[in-house]
Amino acid sequence: MKKPILLSLAHMGGHEQDFIKEAFDTNWVVPLGPNVSGFEQDLAQYLGKDKHIVALSAGTAAIHLALVMLDVKAGDEVLCQSFTFAASANPIKYQGATPVFVDSEEDTWNMDPVLLEEAILDRKAKTGKYPKAIIPVHLYGMSAKMDEIMAVANKYQIPVIEDAAEALGSTYKNQECGTFGHFGTLSFNGNKIITTSGGGALVCDSEQEAKRAMFFATQARENAPHYQHERIGYNYRMSNICAGIGRGQMLVLDEHLQRRQAIHALYTDLFKDAKGITVLQNPTSDFNSNFWLSCITVDSALAGQTREDIRLRLEQENIESRPLWKPMHMQPVFADAPAYVNGVSEALFDKGLCLPSGSLLIDDDIRRVVEVILNK
Repeated sequence: MKKPILLSLAHMGGHEQDFIKEAFDTNWVVPLGPNVSGFEQDLAQYLGKDKHIVALSAGTAAIHLALVMLDVKAGDEVLCQSFTFAASANPIKYQGATPVFVDSEEDTWNMDPVLLEEAILDRKAKTGKYPKAIIPVHLYGMSAKMDEIMAVANKYQIPVIEDAAEALGSTYKNQECGTFGHFGTLSFNGNKIITTSGGGALVCDSEQEAKRAMFFATQARENAPHYQHERIGYNYRMSNICAGIGRGQMLVLDEHLQRRQAIHALYTDLFKDAKGITVLQNPTSDFNSNFWLSCITVDSALAGQTREDIRLRLEQENIESRPLWKPMHMQPVFADAPAYVNGVSEALFDKGLCLPSGSLLIDDDIRRVVEVILNK
């Protein structure tokens, strides 16, 4: 069997075990400890903008806590990018609220600011009130058009929860993704730029908000000598062991970013003369994607093959690829949710493919992927 080429494998840097050993040596193996605080400080320093970080068990938990902090509840609506992973939308349902899906624009594949404003006005006309929050996503590491989205959000005074799960290290106009909204959320799942094996973080504007998030994330225990609970809480804090992995990963974050971007540049070069195959690019110099995953779209009329033809052939060669996200408004579980669509995400799902992009891959791996695609 040929050597497997995986989509995005975890990439250790070598110092993770130093932090883990320290946790074991000092018996800090519980969901709090020096590594958790240290990882939060590392992330805050990296993101800048005087942000405050709460390390959590998952990126999904971060989105959920942001909704809890904004008091989203049954009867409320939350605007959410349709072209995304289900974790962007599921927490809305956790709160008993209704997701309202907004389609994408073609430049970044992310939330369309024009359609966003149309959706806000239409929901106000239909329900008598504005949606409670907006969740744009930086898909595959590409920043959404945050200036335009924030302008719309500020116009109607709707807070933004920025889903930057795939975009640590990406910037828009030299500002880090995850720092534009009222809240930002990050993921450290095993396939991300850096990993804590599983985990996430909530990016807050103030220390007060971060402390409140920590309160909810540790079962909402009140300050009392006994166990006193006046609010519903959650068991969402990151363990000191996982945070130790994260601290080690922060030491190689820049290297991982550079490698992902180099892989994208190589794909771009190798496909430059390929008919019908287009690699997603930064739309302008304002955008600097981490290119967590390098993605292509396939025009079957020009390429002589479909996205699915390519995916299956890669699979036969022991190469992992994946269709782009199936939009949330097409998912059976959200069949009853309102949606404002323009056809962009449906077309991308039909013709788009994520290619192997992990920072462990070597140039010869990338050349093999492209050779399989082009030698149909």
